[in-house]
Amino acid sequence: MTDAHSTSRIADCQLVELNRNHHSNGNLTVVEGGVEVPFSIKRCFYLYDVPAGADRGGHSHRTLKQYIVAISGCFDVEIDDGVDRRTVTLNRPFKALMVNEGIWSSLGNFSSGSVCLVITSDYYDESDYVRDYDEFLRLTACKR
Repeated sequence: MTDAHSTSRIADCQLVELNRNHHSNGNLTVVEGGVEVPFSIKRCFYLYDVPAGADRGGHSHRTLKQYIVAISGCFDVEIDDGVDRRTVTLNRPFKALMVNEGIWSSLGNFSSGSVCLVITSDYYDESDYVRDYDEFLRLTACKR
């Protein structure tokens, strides 16, 4: 089996526009696994009340894929594949950042009242996390 850390690239982490249904009494965006999201959705969680200056994330996943959405407010997502690094600002509830397995991601610069929704391809499994950046760099060494 190929290690995802050796094959994933930030170029594969795309900003995806989700379908918006406009109504006179508000908008509606639907997210369905296998339709808007290219994987079966196993878990969703959201971050809120993030203190000013705090960062979240700061890890990669061995197999898990994510869609990250700014439901309210805005924040930055820094993605890193061990060679290249890019920062994406999320500030629209109908745009999702797809983050593949083997990509280091950190979230920061949260605006007041922001809410971050994360949709994942699998259930929580601590063994899927790579939390040490030096270990992440070792896993991605073949990209260099």
